Amino acid sequence: MKVSLFITCLADVFYPEVGMDVVEVLERAGCEVDFPEGQTCCGQPAYSTGYLEEAKEAMKQMITTFADSEYVVTPSGSCAYMFKEYPEFFKGDSYWEDKAKKLADKTYEFSQFLVEVLKVEDVGASFEGRATYHKSCHMTRLLGVKDAPMTLLKNVEGLELEPLPRSQDCCGFGGTFSVKMGDISSAMVDEKVEHIKETGADVLIGGDCGCLMNIGGRIKREELPIKVMHLAEMLNRTKA
Repeated sequence: MKVSLFITCLADVFYPEVGMDVVEVLERAGCEVDFPEGQTCCGQPAYSTGYLEEAKEAMKQMITTFADSEYVVTPSGSCAYMFKEYPEFFKGDSYWEDKAKKLADKTYEFSQFLVEVLKVEDVGASFEGRATYHKSCHMTRLLGVKDAPMTLLKNVEGLELEPLPRSQDCCGFGGTFSVKMGDISSAMVDEKVEHIKETGADVLIGGDCGCLMNIGGRIKREELPIKVMHLAEMLNRTKA
């Protein structure tokens, strides 16, 4: 099975190791992974700020870049959902609408692809420690990926998984929201970190780099002994 990695802006710039983890897990699962170098931003920041027409230029670049891909997999539920919205943005466009639909139909968030497409629930990961999982808003509420991450984590040998109180609450990142509404965003991430502390977890796991950057930043400023890990990083901790 051939898979193209859609790395996303945040992973590419701040968490390149997450992309490497995704590739290694997929390769062990039997996939052939490539990295189309023409990829850029999916257009979400511009669209969310109200610049749809400008965002469409980035969307067209992404549609063209992944046109020949069999599957597109990304370590971000948020960016995966953005691809899913492309057909609506190009509705009625005789040239781009069908191409946008083809991209949307073959795009998957990382855990979703493992569980729903590859039918893999145990990737052979191992980690000794106590962790809790943050459910990002776009992945769960918009993309609808709720069970796949937990299914994979429950099969990590040695991992003690603690439920996160009020796990449905947003961490306060929300992309441009954290910039425009800084005070509210800060209060939300403070509350999220308090709930993480309640679990007694040594590790916070998440599936979106934006959330992990936001929560991880607050954890670092509070000098808490809690490691922040992307789901792919945890799943790439292989058994000896």
